[in-house]
Amino acid sequence: MTGSLRGPASRIVARAFGLVVLAVVVVAVCLSTLTLTGAPVPVAFALLVLAGSAITLSFALAPVIAGAADPLDPRRFAVLGLSSRSLAWQLVGAGFVSVPVLAVLAFDICAAVVWTSHGVPGLVSVLTALLHVATCVLVARLSLAFSAAVLRPRRTRELSGLFVLGVVVVLVPVIVFLSSLEWRGQVPSALATAADVLGRTPLGAATALPGGIALGDGGSAWASAVIALATVAAAAWGWMAVVERALSTIENPASATGRGGLGWFAVVPGTPGGMIAARSLVYWLRDSRYIANFAIVPIVGLLPTIPLLVAGVPGPIAALVPVPIIALFLGWLPHNDIAYDSSAVWVHIASGVRGLPDRIGRLVPVILVAVPVLAVAIPVSTALYGRWAVLPAIIGVAASLFLAGLGLSSISSVIAPYAVSRPGDSPFQQPQRADSTGVGAQALVMLGAIVLSAPALWFGWLTVTSDVSYADTALWSGLGVGAVVLILGVGVGSWIFERSDERIMAFAGTT
Repeated sequence: MTGSLRGPASRIVARAFGLVVLAVVVVAVCLSTLTLTGAPVPVAFALLVLAGSAITLSFALAPVIAGAADPLDPRRFAVLGLSSRSLAWQLVGAGFVSVPVLAVLAFDICAAVVWTSHGVPGLVSVLTALLHVATCVLVARLSLAFSAAVLRPRRTRELSGLFVLGVVVVLVPVIVFLSSLEWRGQVPSALATAADVLGRTPLGAATALPGGIALGDGGSAWASAVIALATVAAAAWGWMAVVERALSTIENPASATGRGGLGWFAVVPGTPGGMIAARSLVYWLRDSRYIANFAIVPIVGLLPTIPLLVAGVPGPIAALVPVPIIALFLGWLPHNDIAYDSSAVWVHIASGVRGLPDRIGRLVPVILVAVPVLAVAIPVSTALYGRWAVLPAIIGVAASLFLAGLGLSSISSVIAPYAVSRPGDSPFQQPQRADSTGVGAQALVMLGAIVLSAPALWFGWLTVTSDVSYADTALWSGLGVGAVVLILGVGVGSWIFERSDERIMAFAGTT
C-alpha cells in the first residue's frame, strides 16, 4: 500500500487525494451503517444485503472493466520455485492487505455491530463478516487472473462491445427497479424482495446469514450459510487451479503480442469451438438474414399484448406476456443454423471438427444477444406488473423456454435442416426444395420448448393468480428443466452431427 505513494510528485498527490476521498466515503458508509442499530430488522436486512451484494459484485467486475495489471500475478513468482498450493495461499493472504479490502472490512465490522445489537451472537456476526471479506478477496483474485490472462492482450472493439452489454445487463435492470420503488419512510416491499433473492445467491449470502438469524428464519439462515461456504470453497478451488496452471504452463509468445485486426477471432479462445463461435458472431451481426430474425423477435413479443388489451385482459397481466414469447423465439432462432451456413459448413466437416464444438459455438451469438435482451425485458415487465415478488417466476419461465429452445434447436438444425434464402438475398425470400424434410422442425422446436417448460409455466401461473410463494418453485423448476434440456440437446446434436457428414454436405451442396 505504501508503495503506491512512491514516484513522481504528481502521482503521489493524485493517489493521496484518492485515498482521502476513499477514506471519507468509507467513514460516511460506516456511520450510515451504524445508524441501522436502531432500525427494524427487516430494514437492516434489506439494506445490508443489498450493500454487501454490491460490494461483492464490484470486486468481481472492477478488475475486468479497469483492466489493471495484477501486481500479485502468479506468473511473476514462478522463478521462486514455490509449490502451487503454498503460493496460492500466500497470494490470497497478501490480497487481504490492500486499501479496498480494508474498506470492506470496515463496513463488515459495522455490519457485525448492527447484527449484534439485533440479537445475533457476536461470534456469528464476526465470522460472517470475515466470510464476506474472504469472498471479495477470492473473487477479486479470480477476476484479476482472468483479466491478465485473457483480456489485456486482446483489447479489441468487439471486447469493448461485450463490456457495453455487461453494463446493460447490470445497470438497466437496477435503474428500472429503483425507479419503480415508492419510498415512504420505509423499505419498499420490492427492495425487501430483492434482498431476499440476493441473499440466496453467492453475491449476498454471506451478508444475509446473520439477517436470517435476526429475523428468526432458520431455514433462510442455513441456506445462506451453505451458499456462502460453497462460494468460498469454489472460489478457493478455482484460484488454486489458476495458480497451478500459471506455474505449469508457458504463455504463447504469439498470443502475448495480440491478434489485432482479427475482430471476434482475437477475442475468443483459440479452440475449434472458439473459432466457430467467432465465425457465427460475424454472421449473426453482419448478415441481413440473421439481423432480420433478431429484429423481429421484440415485435413478435409485443404484438400479442394489443389484442389482449382490446379483449379486456388487465394491463398488468398483459405486461407479463412479452417476456415468455421473446424467450421462446430467442431459443428457437438457431433451429436451422446449418442451413444458413450454405456451403461454408464443409469447412467444419473437412477439418474434422467434433460435434460438441460445433453445437456450442453456434449457440454463442444467440446467448450474447439474448442475455441483455432478457435482462432488460424481465425487470421492465415486472415493473409494469407492479409486484416484484413475481420476479423469480418470470426468470424461471424465461430461462426454461430459452434454454429448452436452444437444446432442441441444437438437435433440429442437424436432423432436419430446410432451405433458406442464400447469402445476399432478401431475408424474407423462402426458396422451395422438394427434398426439404425439415419444414415442420420450426413448429416442433417451438412446441417442444413449450411442453418441456410446462412445469415452470404452471408454477408461474400459480404465482400470478394464486400465491407468490410459488415463485421460487417456478424459478428452480425453470432453471433445472432448461439446463437439463440444453445439456441433453447439445449432447444429442453433437452425436448426430458426427454421424451425418455426408447428409449435411449433400444438403449444403444443393442450397
